[in-house]
Amino acid sequence: MEIDEKYMRRALQLARQGGGHTSPNPMVGAVVVHNGIIIGEGFHRCCGKSHAEVNAISSVRDQSLLPESTIYVTLEPCSHYGKTPPCAKLLIEKGIKRVVVGTLDPFEKVSGRGVAMLREVGAEVLVGVLEQECRELNHRFFTAHTTGKPWVMLKWAQSSDGFLASKDGRVGFSTPLTRALMHRERSMVDAIVVGANTVKIDNPTLTVRHWSGSSPLRVVLDRKLTMPSSSGLLNDGGKILIYNDKKEEVRGNIEWVKLDTTEPQAWLRDMYRRGITSVMIEGGYNVLQQLINASAWNELRIEVSPILLGEGIKAPIIETSQAKYQEVDGNVILTLILDSHTIESMQA
Repeated sequence: MEIDEKYMRRALQLARQGGGHTSPNPMVGAVVVHNGIIIGEGFHRCCGKSHAEVNAISSVRDQSLLPESTIYVTLEPCSHYGKTPPCAKLLIEKGIKRVVVGTLDPFEKVSGRGVAMLREVGAEVLVGVLEQECRELNHRFFTAHTTGKPWVMLKWAQSSDGFLASKDGRVGFSTPLTRALMHRERSMVDAIVVGANTVKIDNPTLTVRHWSGSSPLRVVLDRKLTMPSSSGLLNDGGKILIYNDKKEEVRGNIEWVKLDTTEPQAWLRDMYRRGITSVMIEGGYNVLQQLINASAWNELRIEVSPILLGEGIKAPIIETSQAKYQEVDGNVILTLILDSHTIESMQA
């Protein structure tokens, strides 16, 4: 078991290299071992590209060693045809007789089926090696596929006396460094959500600019369709999703979806059905507080500036006593990630 953990730790190291590029797929790493020697390694590099098992097996120079080898993979090999063929089928074709899996896949098209396929042909399959670490690696992916809603991160910046902005809504609290870090967080999620008021006041692009990575899907909660037609989001050619109470329409890169925008569970479930597994909420007070009141969040990131405003638009009210504090470039970053037990008690 100690040996199995050793190689699984290496698979976890590899998996992390896919961070920011694999979503909505999970990060996965794989290691092929023959007689105590690693002969192949791989990880899932990008959504739509080869999975970790394929890359690890392809890296093995002497393929004749595979039937006598063990493959370690952080997540159960897939068993269905998606953008790529089933990895479980590949392991069977290569004659690999021992497979060590970190954790089962929560995705309903896989969940246990990959392991079953391997065992049906007589392969020895060990499941649960460093399971906690393997699940934590993809906690957003696991949460989405077990709840039917994306992982939700609430994010905002505020003054030290608790204001989001001045009365006219125009105050910036981030520094160049903290802005880059937040753009890194943007690159790690599938979608970013704001309200119509944020679009009217800030005319944001909601793209990744201060970090290397893909920009998320832009989503606007615009109940009465009050967003100005001149808004950059409507004219920059990028894809945008608009939840509203009035119309259902698709026009080029813009899609309007009619549903109750005051009910977070409704639009979160719709996003999950679209394959979105993680969301950053960058809306103003109303959107953020709506999610807080509905206990519809998993992660909190607040940037607190030493600036004092005295008056303005109040920041959302939320308990942060359990948050972690980190000073970055003169500002304080508060982070809080809810564990599964806390989420369940909040939603009970």
